[in-house]
Amino acid sequence: MSETHEFQAEIKQLLDIVVHSLYTEKEIFVRELVSNASDALEKLRHTQITESEIFDADKALEINLTTDEKANTLTIQDYGIGMTRDELVKFLGTIAHSGSKAFLQAIKDGGAKNDNLIGQFGVGFYSAFMVAKSVKVYSRSWKADEQGHVWTSDGSGSYTVEEAADLSRGTKIVIELKDEDDCKEFAKDTKVKTILERYSAFVTFPINLNGERTNKVSALWLRSKNEITDEEYTEFYKFQAHAYDEPRLKLHFSADAPLSINSILFVPQSNPEKFGMTRAEAAVSLYCRKVLIDPAPKDLLPEWARFLKGVVDSEDLPLNISRETMQDRALIEKLGKVITKRFLKFLGDEAKNRPDDFDKFYDEFGIFLKEGAATDFTHKEGLSKLLRFESSRTEKGKRTSLADYVSRMGEEQKEIYYLIGSSREAIERGPYLEGFESRNLEVIFCYENVDDYVMRHLTEFDGKKFTAADSADVKLDEKETEGEALSKDEMAALSKWLKETLGDRVSEVKTSDRLVESPAAVLNADSFMSPQMRAMMKAMKKDGEGEEAPPLKVNLELNPRHAVIKKLSGAKDTEGEKAGLIAEQLFDNAMLAAGLLEDPTKMVQRLYKLLEQV
Repeated sequence: MSETHEFQAEIKQLLDIVVHSLYTEKEIFVRELVSNASDALEKLRHTQITESEIFDADKALEINLTTDEKANTLTIQDYGIGMTRDELVKFLGTIAHSGSKAFLQAIKDGGAKNDNLIGQFGVGFYSAFMVAKSVKVYSRSWKADEQGHVWTSDGSGSYTVEEAADLSRGTKIVIELKDEDDCKEFAKDTKVKTILERYSAFVTFPINLNGERTNKVSALWLRSKNEITDEEYTEFYKFQAHAYDEPRLKLHFSADAPLSINSILFVPQSNPEKFGMTRAEAAVSLYCRKVLIDPAPKDLLPEWARFLKGVVDSEDLPLNISRETMQDRALIEKLGKVITKRFLKFLGDEAKNRPDDFDKFYDEFGIFLKEGAATDFTHKEGLSKLLRFESSRTEKGKRTSLADYVSRMGEEQKEIYYLIGSSREAIERGPYLEGFESRNLEVIFCYENVDDYVMRHLTEFDGKKFTAADSADVKLDEKETEGEALSKDEMAALSKWLKETLGDRVSEVKTSDRLVESPAAVLNADSFMSPQMRAMMKAMKKDGEGEEAPPLKVNLELNPRHAVIKKLSGAKDTEGEKAGLIAEQLFDNAMLAAGLLEDPTKMVQRLYKLLEQV
């Protein structure tokens, strides 16, 4: 006998929300119903432990989906716990009850927690009405003395329940799809297969679509590391990351506090941004008890970690009713911080225990660590410990950490010095290293465009301030040097004359305390913008677009012991025109050595004039 019931008022409201605004993508209903089926199977598995008599005990614990384009239907069947008539009315007719929620609470009350339970049957079930013209739920309880029933509704306000003969244990949901094209596509096996592979690939129980199993890869992150082979890790990486290479590094870890986390993170072989052709996108998927929540959550890990692949699964995530967004953003941020901190510790261990492997990783992905050190205040300290640079104390091709640099500093040294150049050879040929080497001060060598930005935003490491060795602000201790120097008065007169001769091209001309072999050097006089940043701004600017780079401000420092400076000091008073040409050539030579000479045309013409006077 058929019984008709009106939906509870809250259910009518819920149905309206589900159909019109709850879910952003209609395909989510497949995930919800598969999750409910998995839930029902898990309930039965628990019941089998405590009950000796189970109806249809030989039925396999699996989920079967069947598509029928002719009938325009999608069927989802499980051989799980099943429902009695009263449970059909209770769970599908009132919002106050949730099968999974009530069952999980019952297990907790009994002292046994089963972490595999997922979903909220009384809510996720209604997502089917986004695409359904009508829904039939055939269900029979695991209890042998219970009859089977069918629950039927078109979602308009009422439902019917009547007995159904010859039902197996469990639940079968038959969805007659709406006639709209975006609903009819769910009767196609190709469409449903794509959804299953995306959202339900790691459900514990076998999922069969039209007789073919779709979830062949297990949830590796929930297994013990000791029982997983390298081949299994590689297979999982290729499946999850849609990759063809093997992972360079992998981190598999679990944590219970402060959050429950199971995760596998992979570092791919190569940096996808290395040649500037593309930008890596977030690719660490977020799961809750093996159900995909977001395949690429942008707010989970910091932006610099976008090269990572893998999975993060946490049972502590409070999901909203659609499972598509998180209720507690603060909790997601906390989850991200725990994972990021663990990954940085992992890299630190790699650097210490497998330095050669870490160096190869750094060759490919060091640029991401630099980006993070400059932009991620939360993890700045951990990231800065991982940075590596060549220095005046290392061999070519060998790098040092900032911690090792600091450990080699003398007690009197208060700053970490660095120089930026296109190569080691360019830095060593320049004039800026001389004063530091003569004082046995180590200088870090930076070759990448981003390094200047990184150093300026790091500001310090272990209490030591970063200072550009070519900055006019650098003050070096006095040091005795060989050779006779011009007197202070002579240098003052020469400096004044050079400032008048060069005009606005220099901010200041003065005696250097750092030059040993070079006659002169230009030093950055702008504490807010380095020459490298200025050049980058100019290179990025298109004609007529953006802001003009500010004028370059440099100081000119002179070596009072160098022969060129001594001769220029005398020539300024006796050979005015020639001395003026030498002064401009001296300045351009210094600009060229610094990599700051933008147009060498005038310099070449001036050289010819000087050669004429030889």
